[in-house]
Amino acid sequence: MKKLKEIVMAILILLVAGSLIVFIYNRTTSRTSRELAKRMAEISPRGGPPETIEGLRQAIALYEDQIERNIREAAQTGVYWKILATRLADRNMHNDALVAFEKAIYFNTEDASLFYLSGVSAGSVAKSITGFSPNADMEREHYFKLAENSYLRALELDITYTRPMYGLGILYVFELDRPNDAITQMERYLQIQPSDIPAMFVLARAHFMVENFTAAMELYGRIADRTKDKNIKEEALNLRYFIQGMINE
Repeated sequence: MKKLKEIVMAILILLVAGSLIVFIYNRTTSRTSRELAKRMAEISPRGGPPETIEGLRQAIALYEDQIERNIREAAQTGVYWKILATRLADRNMHNDALVAFEKAIYFNTEDASLFYLSGVSAGSVAKSITGFSPNADMEREHYFKLAENSYLRALELDITYTRPMYGLGILYVFELDRPNDAITQMERYLQIQPSDIPAMFVLARAHFMVENFTAAMELYGRIADRTKDKNIKEEALNLRYFIQGMINE
């Protein structure tokens, strides 16, 4: 008998708890609907359709589930396009990847990684344009500009994101002949990744291009001191000696 009473009490507690949860959820949903209705009414020039906040609240509540489903589906669609774009890029199908990245950005306009990856693909497409089209030069310029803008947008969204910094350094040094811009990006990069030897090579190359030979030699010396790879050490020292020879002539 005692056990039966305990079971009954447990059931009653569960029922009360369930009712409380439903009550709290309904109040929360109702409050959210009221807040959204008020916001929509405030930004509308005529107070928003329908004419009253209460009417808006009722409309929002009526379609709340459908709205949530649409949001979830849109988010999932964005994830799908990102995965597809990344896989296409991994297979060097960069033209198709750019189309997919554009779709992914449509669903998530503040994902810095999407802009960085778009920059990588745009740069690859630009370098693949070799003259089949009569407008090859314009097309190449367009894609290099797209790459630059994509990297810059990624950095706007995340100023500590090193990959687009490095991407810009490569772009400015090897494609766009803008070594001063490369120096700015690569110095920022090396402040965050001070041991990155490939980045040091890029920065040294940029300094050499603007005839800042002392800075270039210092970087090649730093590379030689830090690397454990004999080939890299030899390359850095050879470049340093080459610059020193130019200065001494």
